[in-house]
Amino acid sequence: MYSIKGTDIFLTRGDSLFLQIKLNKNGESYTPETGSTVRFAMKAKYSDPDEKIVLVKEIPIDTMILEIKPEDTKSLPMKKTYVYDIELTDSLEHKYTFLFGTLTLGEEVL
Repeated sequence: MYSIKGTDIFLTRGDSLFLQIKLNKNGESYTPETGSTVRFAMKAKYSDPDEKIVLVKEIPIDTMILEIKPEDTKSLPMKKTYVYDIELTDSLEHKYTFLFGTLTLGEEVL
């Protein structure tokens, strides 16, 4: 199970998450151009070094769906809140962080 409030996500540890990501540029819907990449990255604190990133997922630009699989969170501690961001890198290697928030992993029985 998951729920979203603003940019904060609650996800039961070990569950699947499929999230449609939408981009806006100058107030209008924007589709990334060929050669661009979009990625989700998560770690305990923004101040942690990159080596402490616990999850990175590439988001396909043709679907713009973030998919977190059960095995992506199964080994992470329950009742822990992480920070994340989603970044677009265009074909000219310009980087734009367009979404950030928290992801809390809830408890699970199995």
